[in-house]
Amino acid sequence: AEVVGLMCLKVFTENDNSLYEELKPYAMRLGATFQKVNFLRDMKSDSQDLGRNYFPDVDFRAFSADQKMKIESSIEDDFDYAYEGILQLPPDARFGVYIAYTYYRRLFEKIRHQPAEAIMTKRIRISNFKKYSLVLESYCKYNLNLI
Repeated sequence: AEVVGLMCLKVFTENDNSLYEELKPYAMRLGATFQKVNFLRDMKSDSQDLGRNYFPDVDFRAFSADQKMKIESSIEDDFDYAYEGILQLPPDARFGVYIAYTYYRRLFEKIRHQPAEAIMTKRIRISNFKKYSLVLESYCKYNLNLI
């Protein structure tokens, strides 16, 4: 996921190596954060159906609220850090990245408000209507320079 963030950043910085190097840590954290949210969203199928565990210190057979909160705290820190990098992106790239950030942040908030046992029994998602409203909201914030 960090590599995907770096590949996108390479395109977004349009061969400005200085800007690329400056924004590298932000892009890596944002990519990793998106992936962590995906891991939480897909926890049920990954752990139960596929036997995968993307959080090595967590026993998903006994997944607890404390374990969930520890993961969420890490994700929250990543989101806050990555947002600072989004603000430094070239304007042409900022809007698209901000939309992705907004979507994943909203998905994370929805997951965050679920009990630990809920994410082990169902896949949390954002409705299509809500996705459309997130794009509109992001567009308005971007054009009003509120991000």
